[in-house]
Amino acid sequence: MSQWDKLISEILKLDPSLRFEDLSKALKRMGYEQKQPKGGSSHYTFRKKNCIPITLTKSKAQIDMAYIRLVRDAVADYLEYGGEEE
Repeated sequence: MSQWDKLISEILKLDPSLRFEDLSKALKRMGYEQKQPKGGSSHYTFRKKNCIPITLTKSKAQIDMAYIRLVRDAVADYLEYGGEEE
C-alpha cells in the first residue's frame, strides 16, 4: 500500500491521530490551494474551483474531529469522481 493510499485510508476511517500536515498534504494532492493566514491567525484555508473552501486550524495539539470530517468529505467526493477536477 502506497503512502497516499494509507493516508486516504486513515482519513476515511477518521483516524484521530491525523495531524494538520497530513490533512494539508491530502488536500494539496487533490488540487486545493493553501492560503496562509494573516495577522497571526492559525487558520489556513484551502480552496479549489467548484468546491467548498475548507478551513483548518494548525496547532501542535490534536486536530479536532470536525476538521477531519471536512477533509474526509472532500476525499470521498474526490474518489467518487475518480480524482478528476469537478
